[in-house]
Amino acid sequence: MWVAISLIAVALLGMLLFANAPIHLAMPSAIWGAVSGWTLTALPLFVWMGEILFRTKLANDLFKGLAPWTRKLPGRLLHVNVIGCGIFAAVSGSSAATAATVGQMSLPELKRRGYAEPISIGSLAASGTLGLLIPPSIIMIVYGVSANVSIARLFLAGVLPGIMMMALFMGYIMIWAALNKNKVPPPEPPVPFWDKVKLLRLLLPVALLILAVIGSIYTGVATATEAATLGVVGSLLVAAFSGSLTWTNFKQSLYGATRTSCMISFIIAAAAFLSLVMGYAGIPRALANWIGTFNLSPYELIFALTILFLILGCFLDGISMIVLTTSVIMPMVEAAGIDLLWFGIFIVLVVESAQITPPVGFNLFVVQGLTGHNILYVAKSVLPFFFVLCLGIAIITVFPEIATWLPKTMFSAP
Repeated sequence: MWVAISLIAVALLGMLLFANAPIHLAMPSAIWGAVSGWTLTALPLFVWMGEILFRTKLANDLFKGLAPWTRKLPGRLLHVNVIGCGIFAAVSGSSAATAATVGQMSLPELKRRGYAEPISIGSLAASGTLGLLIPPSIIMIVYGVSANVSIARLFLAGVLPGIMMMALFMGYIMIWAALNKNKVPPPEPPVPFWDKVKLLRLLLPVALLILAVIGSIYTGVATATEAATLGVVGSLLVAAFSGSLTWTNFKQSLYGATRTSCMISFIIAAAAFLSLVMGYAGIPRALANWIGTFNLSPYELIFALTILFLILGCFLDGISMIVLTTSVIMPMVEAAGIDLLWFGIFIVLVVESAQITPPVGFNLFVVQGLTGHNILYVAKSVLPFFFVLCLGIAIITVFPEIATWLPKTMFSAP
């Protein structure tokens, strides 16, 4: 609430100082234009889908279905955090919901079986950020609306980077386990192959939900909003068949989705008004011209923006970062010839990093609530994974095709 109120207050002050336009006309016009677009209707539906699934037995089923398959990997059950978050991210769209849902099941199990708590906490907090990257992603919808980029293309662009980050997280866990064998408990008793296959049936509901939501977008059968509607109906069915759909849970999910959606929409509306005022004041143009005097190469500009976003991430949540900075940085990004589709994935990865940096790293607070440890303990536990995320940012910067190849291939196909 205070983020949006602060944005409006600064915008009102800016209108009085720098603009001749009447506030009573400019303000409602900017706000209505920002929140009345049809594209934005997908956002509350995806939020509601995540809220419904948060209250189901999905996390429990994920753990039971995945655990036997990670037995022979170095690090063993720690990989359930990464894979479980990756799967739940594909039906949630929220970083906090992903970390909270998987963590409420995995952290007690890992602690009970003797896994070192710092690596358990760190892998969960970092893997929870996959909720921002793996589609459907709420923050991609916000970026798509703010930067006027196709949300369907953004969703496609997030697939391969999402898989890449899962592989990097799992790779780090394997290296850590090889160097700290005394901190990994003995392997669980072996499970017969066919029993492991039977346990995979627990993943069938979420697999069908992913197929319905993501598959309908990729095949062109549904728009993002229509796919979100399918997701809500599918998540209600999953909740019903799992026995988790009660009237109380239904109301709580609806209230939770309403609160979150209103919060996001309020910030978007306030940022749109501030962006209008900055346009009147000529700030984006002046800033872009000033940056242009440095003659930065695209790589130098990307490095500078990475530092900027990491600093902002210490004080703002991801959605506020995107809607507040889009109007300022887009002119210079476009002038540098940077692909806006790739830039959307880059921003998401940087925001992921900000989700696990104190003092306002949202995933740190989620994991703190699950474990009871202080925020510094959680931040220290997740620090190695922060550097893994930085490695991911470097990789997609050097190899942008990781983000752009799939949407270009899918949308250029006859």
